Amino acid sequence: MPDERAVAVSDETLTAELSDGHTLTVPLDWFPRLIHATPAERNDWRLIGRGAGIHWPDLDEDISIEGLIAGRRSAGSRESLKRWLDAKQAGRPRTLDALRLDNDERRRK
Repeated sequence: MPDERAVAVSDETLTAELSDGHTLTVPLDWFPRLIHATPAERNDWRLIGRGAGIHWPDLDEDISIEGLIAGRRSAGSRESLKRWLDAKQAGRPRTLDALRLDNDERRRK
C-alpha cells in the first residue's frame, strides 16, 4: 500500500499525493467536519502511521489512505456530527483531548 507524501485541502476537494506517484482527489463533502472547518483548521493536518493516514487535531478527524483509495466517506454518524457542530458553534471543545483538558481545568477550580 503506498503512503501519503503531501496533502492539499481546498474548499471543494481533498488531494493526497502518494509515494507511488499517484494523486488522489476526492470531494471534500465526503468529510463533513472538513466542510464545516475554517481554512486554518483544514490546513492544520499531520501525517500519521508513517503516511498511512491524515489527522486533523482541531477537528478530531482521521482519514486513512486505504479509505481514500477504497472511496470510503466519513464513517461518523449524523448524531456525532450534530454534537460536534453544536460544540463548535458554542465555542466548546470538540476533540477528546480538548474535552479532557477542559474537564481537568474545571476540577481544579
